[in-house]
Amino acid sequence: MTRPVIALAVGLLALATLPGAELPLATAPHPPTATPLAVKSEKNVLYDTIEKEKLYLDIAMPKAGGPYPCIVLLHGGAWIGGSRKDLSIGDKGKDGKIGPSMIEEVAARGYVVASVGYRLAPKHPFPAQIQDARAAVRFLRANAKDYGIDRDKFAAAGFSAGGHLALLLGLADKVEGWDVGANTSESSRVQCVVDFFGPTDLTLYTTEAIQDAYLVPVFGKKAKTDKEVYKNASPVTYVSKDAPPVLMFHGTFDVVVPVTHSESLHKKLRDAGATSELITLFAEGHGWNGRALTKSVNTAVNFLDAHLKGKDKK
Repeated sequence: MTRPVIALAVGLLALATLPGAELPLATAPHPPTATPLAVKSEKNVLYDTIEKEKLYLDIAMPKAGGPYPCIVLLHGGAWIGGSRKDLSIGDKGKDGKIGPSMIEEVAARGYVVASVGYRLAPKHPFPAQIQDARAAVRFLRANAKDYGIDRDKFAAAGFSAGGHLALLLGLADKVEGWDVGANTSESSRVQCVVDFFGPTDLTLYTTEAIQDAYLVPVFGKKAKTDKEVYKNASPVTYVSKDAPPVLMFHGTFDVVVPVTHSESLHKKLRDAGATSELITLFAEGHGWNGRALTKSVNTAVNFLDAHLKGKDKK
């Protein structure tokens, strides 16, 4: 599907025009499964209202059976762009019919999958984005029976900026001030994380021009003089032996989020005794398509099967 992955580069288009940069393109993953489940979807589900802004998610789930593990899916866009619709609306085929979206494709493998919209900077600076992601998890856990969700089996997954948020959901679940909105008696913890080329250590961005263009609008001007701002917003800061299992995908030729981000986090997780897997894609940039995308999605679902369903599919 074209829209979902193009949206990962929203807000980074200027940076992506650097020599060698690659804008992500993709088609629907069509993950193989012996018996794909019939699915249904609900769009524009109001999950919270924070600072007078209504927040929505789109959700797909098997029509029967359950309860199923839940995947909270977070779109990219440099924290200033993109939409939940990028992952929940299928593309029109040559026959004029709209094909299944990414959330519907994955739901057919036995998951409840929610594409979550979140507040965007600069109108809503960080930590608004992670506050919203956590609120979405709490909403889904509070309404688990309605959606056929197993309350104890949640995963966070995301692309680029959404990958950063997914990692924070998994690694930084106890940070004060990040739980706002409704359902605060519910846990926002997730049991595993899948990250597609998300920033893991914002302190690695040392060029003033990049900071001014891409980070200050999100994290504020104070970030340039107070190193703790970037540190507190970086998933790598929250590594511990108790971290949930993490799977990361990263292109070796990514000039937007260099592969060192994932390599550094992977090493620190392993050194801490946590479960971490890193898959690098040779010569790929900030996103990929075709067979590489299909294989990546299949690998991600197999990882989720192993940690949320007790299955290890090769």
